[in-house]
Amino acid sequence: QVQLDESGGGLVQAGDSLRLSCAASGRTFSTYSLGWFRQAPGKEREFVARINSSGGRTSYADSLKGRFTISRNDTSNTVELQMNSLKPEDTAVYYCAAGPLWSTFPRLYHYWGQGTQVTVSS
Repeated sequence: QVQLDESGGGLVQAGDSLRLSCAASGRTFSTYSLGWFRQAPGKEREFVARINSSGGRTSYADSLKGRFTISRNDTSNTVELQMNSLKPEDTAVYYCAAGPLWSTFPRLYHYWGQGTQVTVSS
């Protein structure tokens, strides 16, 4: 069992940066792949970034490459998402997730946080 708790969201202006953090509880955290997803009002939850259990593989949604960076620290049981050059279209609730597979599909992740709101004003 893994419990996830996101933090770091907020209201920023276009071009600003934010760093989201997700703290996890559970002894098996290091065995899971981790992902960040987001959901804007009226839209489906979409993949943002993922990192595998060893931390050696990462991937990003095509539209976000070069602006977002995912990282994990298995000592502190955290996964972070560094977001740079934010745009109004990045406005959404951001969720971290943990699962056995290194996937871009939300349904393949077993554990989810409650989400943190990111709002980017123009």
